[in-house]
Amino acid sequence: MRRISDLKPVKWRDGKVAWIDQTKLPWKEQWNESNSISELAKAIKRLEIRGAPAIGVAAAFGIAVSASNAKSDLKAAMGSVSRDAKVLGKTRPTAVNLFWAIERMLKKAEDLAADCVSLREFQDSLASEALSIQKEDIDSNMRMGRLGSKLIKDGDVILTHCNAGALATGGYGTSYGVIRTAWMEGKDIKVIATQTAPLYQGARLTVWELMRDRIPVTLITDSMAAYAMKNAGVTKVILGADRILMNGDVANKIGTYGLAVLAKRHNIPFLVAAPVSTIDKEGSSIEIEQRNPDEVRKVLGKLMITSPEVPVMNPAFDVTPSELVSGIITERGIARAPYRPSLNKIAYG
Repeated sequence: MRRISDLKPVKWRDGKVAWIDQTKLPWKEQWNESNSISELAKAIKRLEIRGAPAIGVAAAFGIAVSASNAKSDLKAAMGSVSRDAKVLGKTRPTAVNLFWAIERMLKKAEDLAADCVSLREFQDSLASEALSIQKEDIDSNMRMGRLGSKLIKDGDVILTHCNAGALATGGYGTSYGVIRTAWMEGKDIKVIATQTAPLYQGARLTVWELMRDRIPVTLITDSMAAYAMKNAGVTKVILGADRILMNGDVANKIGTYGLAVLAKRHNIPFLVAAPVSTIDKEGSSIEIEQRNPDEVRKVLGKLMITSPEVPVMNPAFDVTPSELVSGIITERGIARAPYRPSLNKIAYG
């Protein structure tokens, strides 16, 4: 069996959170470390930590850090955790994993406080819960990979968008986990990765991961997707998600909707891979994060490529309607249309 690299983008280190700064990749593998909630929140906003599951893991570690920072008593620690949870919850509005992880950690904290445990037990238990969230995410990614790899055949050419690899998760990957698993199983596959403007997560991060794992990859600009589908033998489109509604609508990196339309035109299966924690069981709409216009005016925040005064649209995500989605791969099974009953069975079954 082929081997792949081991990478956990966020780590717990004795009361601190450590993370690989994804804004520095692929040029430099820089790890940052802090026990400051404000610094962690800034790192998530700045996309040093990014990807819905990875954000959730980071937030869970953040709650554990908040508890560890408390020095007086259980009441003070609980107050700190509640305040810092609100700070972390304001970082990225679209990724549902963030709120899922915060709610789980708060529930654990409330249960511990109700049991009147010692401050040390409160701190240790929250750190253990956060580590469990990370482990569960990796385990679910691996199960997702095994299920999804059954849809991959020898000779497949897979087009992917943005980054849904180890960097975006607890440490294995969602859509990239499917690709990794198929590769480890010995399947002869190739990947076409979009640059993913304006921050180039595909070019910087996905290509970096694929090359580390020695999986054949070709890079294209976002505007070449239709050409690649028509002329480069694309057989499947597989990507991740930041939020999935129960009706099957999928929020993912801006440009995903366009790829789904193109895949439909070319009769190519359009597959989404995401953990159950990405499913929004209660929501009926998706808030789209609007980011700094200079991300579009400048290349990676440096070279100005247009007039500094030109108005800019810079949504971080778009929503792909369920009728364009061929299947949603989760760790509990593959959902198919009609999505509401299918996802309901997966989410609650």
